[in-house]
Amino acid sequence: MKLLGIGSRINHPEYGKGVVTNVDNQHYWVTFIDNGLETIPLNGDFETIEASENEVDTVSFFDIESSLVQILKKYSDVSEIVPIGDKWKGGTLELKPADENLKSKEIKIEDFFHKITMVRDRLRVMEQKINSSNLEEQDKIDLQQYITRIYGSLTTFNVLFKIKEQQFVGQKGK
Repeated sequence: MKLLGIGSRINHPEYGKGVVTNVDNQHYWVTFIDNGLETIPLNGDFETIEASENEVDTVSFFDIESSLVQILKKYSDVSEIVPIGDKWKGGTLELKPADENLKSKEIKIEDFFHKITMVRDRLRVMEQKINSSNLEEQDKIDLQQYITRIYGSLTTFNVLFKIKEQQFVGQKGK
């Protein structure tokens, strides 16, 4: 079976006439005159009106985008979107000194939460860099233990996270 290139024109028994606008490893993405954008299987039932001779890459934009996101997460300090618990949205964090003559400090809890998640993301990047470094194995283990203890110290802030899987996890009991 020869793949149709982008720009090929087809006539589909259900959707009518259309033009191939994208091709992935399983489907043609076709914009039909009367039915808009539809995906149809590569081996679907349709008549080819005019085949475009363009080279076809069977990797879709979605596949490329997904791969890029995974690479960025793995090798950069790009942070994922981490939702704050609903009860904390719009709240404030107040830091009050013991001395009543001194002024207290208020910050939006979302801003504080953002800083906490940035610390977590940077710890993850540090962890990855340590694991892929040329350090001796024992040095990697020692540094990993320090990072685990840091995560443990940050578990206090888990109450702010909406999704449990995104919380800090320290050393587990053996």
